[in-house]
Amino acid sequence: MKVTEADILASSILIVDDQQANVTLLEQLLEADGYSNVASTLDPGAVCALHRKNHYDLILLDLQMPGMDGFQVIEGLKTNAADSYLPVLVITAQPGHKLRALQAGARDFISKPFDLVEAQTRIRNMLEVRVLYRKLQGYSVLLEKTVQERTAELRESEARYRSLTELASDWYWEQDENGTFTKVSGPVLEMLGIRVDGLADGTGGEQVAGWNEAERKFLQETIAARQPFLDFVFSRMNADGSEQKFQVSGEPMFNQACRFIGYRGIGVQLPARS
Repeated sequence: MKVTEADILASSILIVDDQQANVTLLEQLLEADGYSNVASTLDPGAVCALHRKNHYDLILLDLQMPGMDGFQVIEGLKTNAADSYLPVLVITAQPGHKLRALQAGARDFISKPFDLVEAQTRIRNMLEVRVLYRKLQGYSVLLEKTVQERTAELRESEARYRSLTELASDWYWEQDENGTFTKVSGPVLEMLGIRVDGLADGTGGEQVAGWNEAERKFLQETIAARQPFLDFVFSRMNADGSEQKFQVSGEPMFNQACRFIGYRGIGVQLPARS
């Protein structure tokens, strides 16, 4: 994610100092460097309201001001819940105030009297970080929105798929990687007369006699090989001598890491021959 020169120079900056001479000096410095969106105030009490309204990318804050000093301003800015990033660069002539200001939440400091190269470098570095932070915030919001949209699309697609399979079949089924059925729709128990677990293997509950063992073995081998099967027909002889035939289709399912996670498919009971 690239931060351009134009991005930095278009950043919004607020100068806060009770001395007009200091404000003018900083305005001239910023103008000479090409910054075009610079505001100022001599009233520290107005900073929080101005920042809530304008969301400055950088606040150049003098610490020693009458009535309300820079430390109090920093504490007030922390109440701006809309932005957890505090874009404050403090200006001080007191060496002991630098560490205190950083501990209070300021991002950096400029010493008085100004070293022009140092001031220009610190201002630019802070703005570059701030612009990148804003871009990352925007990207995160966009990414979250995209994920939500894709999730909604997938759920809608799955719902349509389920609806279509239910219309085109007597039942829909899913099983996990161990062969355990996890989802079933339709009258499977009533039509087959067995526990669903017994459809493809012999491990699940009480079995009803009469299944064609050769057909069931072929189905077991197909599933074990992780192969899809289409319109596979298997049969069962009932105790009264009648024959039931069923037709199933299924496909293996894999996750994003290409790991096998089970099967899903549909089934129908075929009409009896007259």
